[in-house]
Amino acid sequence: MSFNDLGLMTELLQAVTKQGYSEPTPIQAKAIPLILKGHDVLGGAQTGTGKTAGFTLPLLQLLSQRKCESDKRPVRALVLTPTRELAAQVGESVELYGKYLPLRSAVIFGGVKINPQIQTLRRGVDILVATPGRLLDHVSQKTLDLSKVEILVLDEADRMLDMGFIHDIRKVIALLPKQRQNLLFSATFSDEIKKLADRMLNTPTLIEVARRNTAAESVDQAVYHVDKKRKRELLSFIIGSHNWQQVLVFTRTKHGANRLSRQLEQDGISATAIHGNKSQGARTRALADFKKGSVRVLVATDIAARGLDIDHLPHVVNYELPNVSEDYVHRIGRTGRAGNVGSAISLVCIDELKLLHDIEKLLKRKISVEKIDGYEPDPTIVAEPIKNGRNNNSGAQNKNNRSGQNKRSNQRPNRSGNRGNSAKETTSGSNKRTYNVNKKKPTNS
Repeated sequence: MSFNDLGLMTELLQAVTKQGYSEPTPIQAKAIPLILKGHDVLGGAQTGTGKTAGFTLPLLQLLSQRKCESDKRPVRALVLTPTRELAAQVGESVELYGKYLPLRSAVIFGGVKINPQIQTLRRGVDILVATPGRLLDHVSQKTLDLSKVEILVLDEADRMLDMGFIHDIRKVIALLPKQRQNLLFSATFSDEIKKLADRMLNTPTLIEVARRNTAAESVDQAVYHVDKKRKRELLSFIIGSHNWQQVLVFTRTKHGANRLSRQLEQDGISATAIHGNKSQGARTRALADFKKGSVRVLVATDIAARGLDIDHLPHVVNYELPNVSEDYVHRIGRTGRAGNVGSAISLVCIDELKLLHDIEKLLKRKISVEKIDGYEPDPTIVAEPIKNGRNNNSGAQNKNNRSGQNKRSNQRPNRSGNRGNSAKETTSGSNKRTYNVNKKKPTNS
């Protein structure tokens, strides 16, 4: 099957061809015809499967074919995303595929000045890509009217719920016309996603291109058991001995990301960190440096990395396992994208064995274990509770937060598109060993 078989207009086919694509991915082949027919869609697809183009292309065509009744350009399509990076990525796709169409688009998110966004909205926008917090900022300032929206897209809906945006999503939906087309895309399907879909979608068509809550088959996964205090040392050894030039590393906390990036620099490996506390300018520069190869390692938290789209990223490392098993699927989905082969390794200490078990239970498979001589874990070390990380609000407390039992002032996600972490972030003990990347054995400092 080719894009020519999907019923797309000439202008869109021209834009697709210019991007070097000739055949649609499975999610695109299933979603595009349904959306063009006006159906509501519930799409389940792993990251890197081309779902952004799967809703962007038909959305552009539908708006181009429908005459706008207003002299001004009201927002007729709204795409909600959980993070700034994902919003920017979707906005870029809209511009690329809509290059030959007379439609205007804009991207709005927090962390940047609001006045330039207001000016853009005043000039008129057909397609708006936004994070929920900044979107509601504009609504409260009466700089945005959503009464003419014809198509609503929730992208990465599972992450939005996980970040606590459910109340904002409900507020946004209440501002929209009741008659509209709804598209909901999620990498994983939880009970909360199903409830949201039941309330939001009108007799939707379910599209799944892979088994739910599974990792991409194109990703080679492995686990290295190692003591917590030797993780940094082992990570440097693996990167240096294999001469990895582009590695995305995940930590649980913002402070941990900063600390690890500094430690890798001390080991002679260029690294930078990206997380919610960084300014938008700093995040953009860090990502640009990583993409162009100025730094070898990008250390990220789950929230900051969800929207990252890096072509041919070869390696992902779980420096610390996530407390939520589904986040593992999202993390390793940064590699092995669009049919490319990738590798994902996890450095697991004794404290994380329960987390590893939960992940394997979700995947319905065991992850292969690799060993490196000299880095075997100390059998005398006793497991300790994992106290730090964004998931301290999981479980019963998290359910209370999402149900709105706490005051909004304490629970509202910040306007940058990231949920604030009220838990105190703690640090592990410092690692006194240093590693020379030109040698294969650690040296004591």
